[in-house]
Amino acid sequence: MVASNRVARVMGHLNSEAPQQQINKVDCAFMDDIAAAPPDMILGVSQAFAADKSPDKINVSIGAYRTNEGKPLVLQCVREAEKIIQNDKSLNKEYLKQRGDPEFCELARGMLFGKTAKPIVEGRIATAQTLSGTGSLRVGAEFIKRFLPGRTVYYSTPTWGTHKSILAHAGVPGKPYRYWDAKSKGLDINGMLEDISQAPMGSIILMHPAAHNPTGVDPTADQWKLIAEACQKNGNICWFDSAYQGFATGDLDKDAFAIQYFANEGFPMLASQSFAKNFGLYGERIGTFNVVCAKKEKVLAVQSQLDIIIRNLYSNPPKHGAYIVKTVLKDAALTQMWRDELLAMSVRIQEMRKALKGELIKLGTPGNWDHITSQIGMFSFTGLNPAQSKAMIDKHHIYMLANGRISMAGVTTKNVGYMSKAIDDVVRNVQ
Repeated sequence: MVASNRVARVMGHLNSEAPQQQINKVDCAFMDDIAAAPPDMILGVSQAFAADKSPDKINVSIGAYRTNEGKPLVLQCVREAEKIIQNDKSLNKEYLKQRGDPEFCELARGMLFGKTAKPIVEGRIATAQTLSGTGSLRVGAEFIKRFLPGRTVYYSTPTWGTHKSILAHAGVPGKPYRYWDAKSKGLDINGMLEDISQAPMGSIILMHPAAHNPTGVDPTADQWKLIAEACQKNGNICWFDSAYQGFATGDLDKDAFAIQYFANEGFPMLASQSFAKNFGLYGERIGTFNVVCAKKEKVLAVQSQLDIIIRNLYSNPPKHGAYIVKTVLKDAALTQMWRDELLAMSVRIQEMRKALKGELIKLGTPGNWDHITSQIGMFSFTGLNPAQSKAMIDKHHIYMLANGRISMAGVTTKNVGYMSKAIDDVVRNVQ
């Protein structure tokens, strides 16, 4: 009887496993058809740089600030804020709300739009804390899919490559508008205005308010007003991606001119904000997504919908980086320290632009290099073609993007001479 029961149990166990084994075999089979994804355009270059053994190698591909020694920088204001946070015994590690830390959101909103902006004074902006700028764009794309279905998002040619993939992953249609003029190495303002005007009524226009990525070419204040006029006539919704406020010129309000102008002109707007570059908080993933509503009464409704979107994307945002930002922005002395450090970073990059241009002129490098200093922010669209950019990597161990974009933060007083000679070589010898 005991043996019989043991056999029954064994047979039952085998019978229960057989279907599971079959299911597992079927489930695993689909993996055979999964191909490896292509490497990320920027991270792939950085990985190749890391593997390069050359003592001359330079990485000007990644958009992260570096000191003149080529090292990452933690801002002193951030270190001071972290000391305050560490000593605050009232803090805990509980979840934030889906929309994030309310005080952080208020301070971030005021910094972006200006504390006296009409929509802020009238209480018409819904703000949610996000996973930096990329997370903000993804939340924004999901918001568009749900509440502005069928509308196309128009982005500049060229633009940050992840703009396109974020829209694609969210299932939001995207199309380009003209922006970069290869001949002048400047802004194609007429093409931009024409494309915006010819977009379907009510389209969404995605724009970089300062330090355009990848070109470093920004509209002037007068050109922004022309862009606003074209958007207004066409009933467009403007979506600003602010990744470099204060980092481009060292002046927070100057870098936010476009956003603040459009907001005060009464535009329906979306705005994505990142604190990665201007606070050096790359790994903390701190940003916001903002919806400027026509009526104050709609803010709570929009906010509740953002809560649902965030809940189902990543549940809620992290605390530490938000605490750093709000600690700095609440304290006048820390805020001034931050502004001083922002200006210092901006000035170093501007000095490297002058140095690079000066070296190229000294070498007599063919072409006009005025665009190196007329462009602004972290990046320079050098004008090197894909073959020349590849030669920079293969021959000179200078790692940059195939489209000719370099990060000026990777240029230092020690490597600018070598880099200039490399550019001179590929311009002369590679077509």
